[in-house]
Amino acid sequence: MSNAIKIHRFPLSGHCHRVELFSSLTGINYELVEVDLANGEHKRDPFLKLNPVGLVPVIEDGSTVLSDSNAILVYLARKYAPDWLPTDPYLEAEVHRFLAFAAGELASGPGAARLITVFGRPLDPERAKSVAKVAFDNLEAHLDGREWLVGDRPTIADIAIYSYTAHAPEGNVSLEPYPRIRGLLKRIEDLPGFVAMPATKAGLAA
Repeated sequence: MSNAIKIHRFPLSGHCHRVELFSSLTGINYELVEVDLANGEHKRDPFLKLNPVGLVPVIEDGSTVLSDSNAILVYLARKYAPDWLPTDPYLEAEVHRFLAFAAGELASGPGAARLITVFGRPLDPERAKSVAKVAFDNLEAHLDGREWLVGDRPTIADIAIYSYTAHAPEGNVSLEPYPRIRGLLKRIEDLPGFVAMPATKAGLAA
């Protein structure tokens, strides 16, 4: 697999999973490189030479090294799977709006709630669940009459929101009130090449 993209990842990270998921769905040749977060591998060399910020995921594509999961999705789509990132100015802007949503409300809502229950992070669970409710209410409303988040086919926007949304129950955030969101998750899971992120028995998923 010498010509494979290396994805440096932690298996329970939704940020890492979205990169692996997109690579699998689009048939990109990739190799997973496990990073031992529990023992601080991400905070010392040689990992810090790849990403001085000390965060996963990081990809190596030949001589190209890139971090930040959403930036990686844009890069991979532009280079290997252009159908997943529209060139129409409005549709492309809409995709980037949902990338910002994934990095903002989704990370600080259901993502943070899951950090508390799965990893024991000292965050405010009520605030995380409150942010999650607003985020999912807005997402549910956006999906009214839509199959996908942007346009009439899956894009990297759908991939960016999948992991932390699908695993929200692990952070005590129920998806039961959101049939459209659950429908979107099912459509993503039905795509050829789908790979799941490992589930944890935490929160409502316990």
